[in-house]
Amino acid sequence: MPVNQASAGHLLRLIRTGEAVTRGELQHVTGLSRSTVGNRLDQLFAAGWLRDTAAGASTGGRPSARLEFNSSHAVVLAVDLETRHSRAAVLGLDGTLLADRSEPLLISDGPDRVLDTVASWFPSLLEKAGTDASRVCGIGLSVPGPVDWTTGQLVQPPIMPGWDQYPVPVRMQEAYARHVPSAGAPVPVLVDNDANLMAYAEQRLFYPDCSAFVLVKVSTGIGAGVVVDGEPYRGIDGGAGDIGHIRLHDRTEALCMCGSYGCLAAVASGRAIAEQLASAGIPTTSGSDVREHLAAGQPDAVRLAREAGQRVGEVLVTVVTLLNPGVLVLAGDLAGTPFLTGVRELLYQRAMPRTTAHLNVVTSRLGDQAALSGAAAMVVEHLYAPDRADTRLAALNGA
Repeated sequence: MPVNQASAGHLLRLIRTGEAVTRGELQHVTGLSRSTVGNRLDQLFAAGWLRDTAAGASTGGRPSARLEFNSSHAVVLAVDLETRHSRAAVLGLDGTLLADRSEPLLISDGPDRVLDTVASWFPSLLEKAGTDASRVCGIGLSVPGPVDWTTGQLVQPPIMPGWDQYPVPVRMQEAYARHVPSAGAPVPVLVDNDANLMAYAEQRLFYPDCSAFVLVKVSTGIGAGVVVDGEPYRGIDGGAGDIGHIRLHDRTEALCMCGSYGCLAAVASGRAIAEQLASAGIPTTSGSDVREHLAAGQPDAVRLAREAGQRVGEVLVTVVTLLNPGVLVLAGDLAGTPFLTGVRELLYQRAMPRTTAHLNVVTSRLGDQAALSGAAAMVVEHLYAPDRADTRLAALNGA
């Protein structure tokens, strides 16, 4: 292994993935000398990123202590922005939820108000989690719109007026500094689409061996997150998975929030069902209300959710045929038995048997926590990736 592929950051990656968890294994995998491995591990221990765990049973010689990532040395702040409410949380680096808060908050109020409001929750959340700003290593934001990953800016989000090209990372840093004055240096802020982050969290936790994974979120809008070989697939500018705006040939009269007619989201989203229920005299204003009706077994809601599942299933036939995933997860306000049944009916009816032979169609296991978990994982994987880790270690050492 080349020297630049066996830096302290790369040793950390080997330890975190379980590929090498003792000093001897690190020497074997990297080809580095014992002293070089020791020096690089010293950097990681000094930063608080590693810890020794109990060694295995001795076979006569000195047992080798196992090394593991010290997930308690820092915390992450995660934010899940929805159309009508938001959640924020403090999580450990291993994804453990330490404190959380959920409040009504309209995304249509605009980025300045929304980001400042969410940032105002951070001091009490940190106190509730029993930690302080000095341990916050980053902030992850989940948003219901397409995101250009390289800039963290939203790109023409249909249900987020005023957010297009807004400098979310910078403004979030500024809002955090206003409300948490003890924060010190600006912390990294990473932003991604909610479906991407939900897919990332579900795949990592429950389907780590699935190399092609799709999650579809159906709430106010409809979006898909795709994870291929353990990494989110975002497309060239964050537009991958925006299936809610695929046109349905037989619903050209349905006006979508994006301004076009016939979009899947205008027909089969939580918002669309809410409008249909309201028109039938059933008090409903949002996808959240639809969820409550479904939980109560309201007959019209159950029927419409199943029909929505069928319409989404029509589109997913193409998605599944193109990507050939092993797992398809349904999430969001409509993710329940009626919607799942509708999706399965159309999917297995119209897709080629070869395409669905090994496909597992299920509902989300993380539920409302999926986006928060994905946002935290995004921050951790970014900050502790080998090259980024080496840069941070150099800064800690004053290099």
